[in-house]
Amino acid sequence: MQKSADTTTLFFENEEQTQAFAARLAQRLLAHAADIAAAGFNLRLTGDLGAGKTTLTRALLRACGVTGPVRSPTFELVQNYELTGGLQFNHFDFYRFESPEEFDDAGFRELFGPGRITACEWSERAGEYLPAADLVVTLTVQGLSRSAEITAESALGAAILKEVCA
Repeated sequence: MQKSADTTTLFFENEEQTQAFAARLAQRLLAHAADIAAAGFNLRLTGDLGAGKTTLTRALLRACGVTGPVRSPTFELVQNYELTGGLQFNHFDFYRFESPEEFDDAGFRELFGPGRITACEWSERAGEYLPAADLVVTLTVQGLSRSAEITAESALGAAILKEVCA
């Protein structure tokens, strides 16, 4: 693990290590349920096709207690999940967007904010319409492994990142 003030880089040798990280992240998100109920939490997942964005989100949802099907939102654009404690988890995939205005036209803004955790893949395609991130996870393929550069972009994001990496 490499660490700077608000950025940490982790290395995942295999899917089990990705799942272990997702479990730690889920635990910390749920521990901050009151903060998320008040303000929401926005997670950005970036990386090339096949970098593991959906794999990480699926593991995160499982660790949050979701037992039903966890599908990629590539074609539907968003999948919604109810978490224990009344939180909603919205998993977005903006890969198919042709312009950022599609985010605004779709009315997705209402799926962000108090009581909601969002995980967004291909965020750059929603551009300036997308609400600010709390944590940005950039996944990079390195052979059969992955590196994850995690950057906190809010006070809540920094607190959760610190706790996940403790």
